Amino acid sequence: MKTKAVAESFQNMSFLAMADNYDDGIDVVLEFLPDIVFLEIDPQEPDSKLSLGFINELHRYLSVMPKIIVTTTNDTHCLQSYKYGVFDYLINPIEAKELRKSIFRLDKEGIKGSSSSSAGNVLPPSLFIADVPKVETVITEAEISTIEPISAIVQEESVLIAESEILDENSYDRELVENKINISEEVATEPKENNTTFEINGGKDKPLIICVKSYGDYRYIDAKDICYLQADNNSTDIHLNTGEMITAFKTLKHFEGVLNYPFVRIHNSYILNIDYVSRIHTGNAVCHIKNTTTKLPFSKSYKENIDTIIATIASGNYLEI
Repeated sequence: MKTKAVAESFQNMSFLAMADNYDDGIDVVLEFLPDIVFLEIDPQEPDSKLSLGFINELHRYLSVMPKIIVTTTNDTHCLQSYKYGVFDYLINPIEAKELRKSIFRLDKEGIKGSSSSSAGNVLPPSLFIADVPKVETVITEAEISTIEPISAIVQEESVLIAESEILDENSYDRELVENKINISEEVATEPKENNTTFEINGGKDKPLIICVKSYGDYRYIDAKDICYLQADNNSTDIHLNTGEMITAFKTLKHFEGVLNYPFVRIHNSYILNIDYVSRIHTGNAVCHIKNTTTKLPFSKSYKENIDTIIATIASGNYLEI
C-alpha cells in the first residue's frame, strides 16, 4: 500500500490493478496489459510465490513486455534481477525521489512517445502493483472525455485524404493513362525466363545459429562459439569462447531438448560443447575447457555421457600416448 501511495502522488501514473499472489498477478497483467509492473520479489507471505520467475512466465504469453520495476527489502537480489531484464530496482519503503528518477528514465526512453522535459507532463503509463490487496480500477470522466475529440480529428483527416486521392486519380491525363496501359502490355508479353526469382533456402546444411530474443532485441550466436551452458534458476547463462556470457530466459532442460551433438549434458547445471574439452579427469570428476582455467564438474548420473565424450574424441584423428 505504501508503494501504491507513493506512485499515485505522480500525476503521470494511473493505477490499474493489484494482486497478492503469483497466479492472480499473471492474470491481471494479461487482462490490463500495463506499461509498468511493480513486482515484489521477496514478499512477507512465501505462499504468494512471487519472485523473479514471474517475469519468465510473462515471456511465455507476451510479445511486448511491460517495464518491470522490482521492489524488495533485500538488495542481495539486485544483480540477479538485472539478468531478468528488469527496468529498475527499488528498495522498500520506496521513496518519491527514487521513483521520480525512474519516471524520468521512462520518459527519456519514450514509453508513451512523450518528449516532455518534466515528470509531471509525461503521458500517463498504466500501473500494476504486486503483493498488495486488490483494488477496483477507476476511470474518471475527464479521462474518457479526451477520447472523442481525437477520434473526430482522425476521421476528418481520413476524409480529406480520401478526397485528395480521388482528385489525384481524376487529374491524370488521357495520354499518361494510355502510356501505363502500353507499358503493362509490354511487361505481360515478356518471356517468363527474363523474370528474376528469389528463393529462400531452408538452411538446414548451414551452421546452427541460436537467437536469444529479449524485448525486441535479437542476439545471434554461432552455436560453434559456445563453450558451455550453465543453469541459473529459470534462466541459462551461455558462455562463449570469447569469454563473454549471455543470459537466455530458458531453462537448461529446454536447451538439452533442442541442442544435439556436440552439446552433451554432464551435470544438472551444465551442458558442454565437447569441441572445447581439453581434459577430462575422471578421478576428480571434472572437465577442463580449452584455453581457459575453467573446470566443469560432472555428476555420476551423467557418467555415461562422459564415457561417450571420451569415445567420440577417440574415434577421430586421434593418437593416444
